[in-house]
Amino acid sequence: MSPGVVLDAEALAHKAIDILSEHQAQDVALLDISRTSTFTDYFVIASALSPPQFKALAEYLEKDLKPEGHDLRHQEGSADSGWLLLDFGEIIVHIFSPEKREYYRLEELWGRTTPVIRFTA
Repeated sequence: MSPGVVLDAEALAHKAIDILSEHQAQDVALLDISRTSTFTDYFVIASALSPPQFKALAEYLEKDLKPEGHDLRHQEGSADSGWLLLDFGEIIVHIFSPEKREYYRLEELWGRTTPVIRFTA
């Protein structure tokens, strides 16, 4: 991607998926919620197995998406809580511990109105 070219929402979501997959995030999923949501176009959901992995994934996403024209707008949660939300505007990345992911079940909740696409290594 050449400097100054901003990725569209779908390309940005796929770039985030690539970054997560390259850094061993588990069970990466994509939900296109653009038809049912006014606050974002895509959810990217992944699992991390330890607080250091949470922190590393968040750092890689922030560092690698910035040159594509997308700054991290907002962050919620923490590695220690088992849930981290990274808001890049057109996409929101949710990183969960396996236990918190099972508890919140975002794929099930949002999957009622949109297909869930899973990515495996």
